[in-house]
Amino acid sequence: MDTHQKTGAREAGNEAPATTSPRKSQTDQGRNAALGIALMAGSMLIIPSSDAIAKYLSGAHSAVFLSWARYVAALGFLLPIVAVAQWRSPEPLVARGQLLPQIVRTAFLVGAMTSYFMAIKHVPLADALGAYFIAPIIATLLATVILRERLDWRRLAAVGLGFAGALLVVRPGAETSSGTLIALLSGGLMACYLVMTRATAKASSPLSTLTLQLILGIAMLTPFVAFQWSVPDREGLMLILLMGLVSAASNLMTISAFRFAQVSTLSPLVYLELVGATALGLAVFGDFPAPATWAGIAVIVVAGLIVVAPRRKARSS
Repeated sequence: MDTHQKTGAREAGNEAPATTSPRKSQTDQGRNAALGIALMAGSMLIIPSSDAIAKYLSGAHSAVFLSWARYVAALGFLLPIVAVAQWRSPEPLVARGQLLPQIVRTAFLVGAMTSYFMAIKHVPLADALGAYFIAPIIATLLATVILRERLDWRRLAAVGLGFAGALLVVRPGAETSSGTLIALLSGGLMACYLVMTRATAKASSPLSTLTLQLILGIAMLTPFVAFQWSVPDREGLMLILLMGLVSAASNLMTISAFRFAQVSTLSPLVYLELVGATALGLAVFGDFPAPATWAGIAVIVVAGLIVVAPRRKARSS
């Protein structure tokens, strides 16, 4: 009898460590969220450099050609990395049953960028940006409905503050035109892209997801490029390669971020793109921000801090 009790005690002792404590699970989730936030923030801060290159080259090339060239250059940088990754650990480029969601996700992104370029042809850039940055708000709300993500007061406040900061930075005009409406459409499509990226993030690896995104994007843009073809000079070619490298890195970081954190957590960080754009404009073009711009950046930083600030846990008695 005593031997049986000792044996049962030993078995119970061996099984106890296998149980994952809620505290450890919460810690792992917190670390994943922190990593997702870091990746998303880094992506948003480097994206403006790619946009600055596109703006510099827009005098000699159409927006459609630059978008297509950016996809091609980014794919050129990714293919060797994907080849090595496939050689070490082969996996399908697209998971079973995920081809249609990936096509829809890429279509949202291509549509968002194309409509945004159409908008800035009709309205000032500030007006277009003010309308475009409605994307995080729509993405956060869509995520609560489609992905069943919980929307707490911190995330909702961060989205609202981020949008208010964006308006302070870009200070859009009061007039509403067709170009502003197209920019709003662009923001809505980008919101759908963010939600779809979260929904498909864990179906494939970030490398496979981005590679398929670039291939599909090139296929969607090629028919339009055929009518707007232009040949870049040596300087233009080097800048296009650099633009592709930055684009590949930022998109890979964004896709990876959604593997670790929810849409409602990452969406407010999209406003950090304005911070990067302001810093780049000051460093490269000598555009010193106005006081309202600095105030907007401060509001955006507060919004980001609300997201990344650790939550207070109730003490157990």
